[in-house]
Amino acid sequence: MKVDLPTEQQVIKEGLKILSAHMAPVKFARFVVACQLGEGDYLLSKDEIFADETVDSLYEKVRAFEQGKT
Repeated sequence: MKVDLPTEQQVIKEGLKILSAHMAPVKFARFVVACQLGEGDYLLSKDEIFADETVDSLYEKVRAFEQGKT
């Protein structure tokens, strides 16, 4: 029986996607910087993370996050 384990990069990408969905954008950005996860092509990662987003959808998520924070 062969077990397919995800690569380290796949695990990091999945973790970042989960964190970006549950953290404030500023905290998420600071976390990425603090962990020095700058390896790879940011523009490609950004396109994958925000593939289904628009400015309006991101604005609504930020507003919802801010309102839930108080």
